Amino acid sequence: MLINSIFHHVGIAVKSIEKTAVLFMEAGYKMTSIFFDPKQNVKISFLEKTGSPLLELVEPVDEKSPVRNILDKVGVSAYHFCYEVENLDDSITQLRQKKFLLLVKPLEAVAFNGRRICFLYNKETGLIELLEK
Repeated sequence: MLINSIFHHVGIAVKSIEKTAVLFMEAGYKMTSIFFDPKQNVKISFLEKTGSPLLELVEPVDEKSPVRNILDKVGVSAYHFCYEVENLDDSITQLRQKKFLLLVKPLEAVAFNGRRICFLYNKETGLIELLEK
């Protein structure tokens, strides 16, 4: 995909951050604070464990939340991989040349202290999120 990208986290759609987090915490993960992101209409928390991938739990706030459809169709599920990139705009251009469809235009993310993110889709890779350094 992108040569200079770095894997950042796996996004998991959940019905309840608190209920899902308890199970991971029993396995040694530590949970961050829960953030409300009004631009994405979701609540987000991260689970960290040394030597393991970072997990992002994403809970819908209401029926208009983007993860609601995922939960309705398949239930709690990993649904995206996030990659950190130096330049978000350049990375989008490169991926669009590789037939990725931009689903969510760049926006500032509360959970990343205002750093920009976007979401793209390709039928060979599924949904990815890009996070600008």
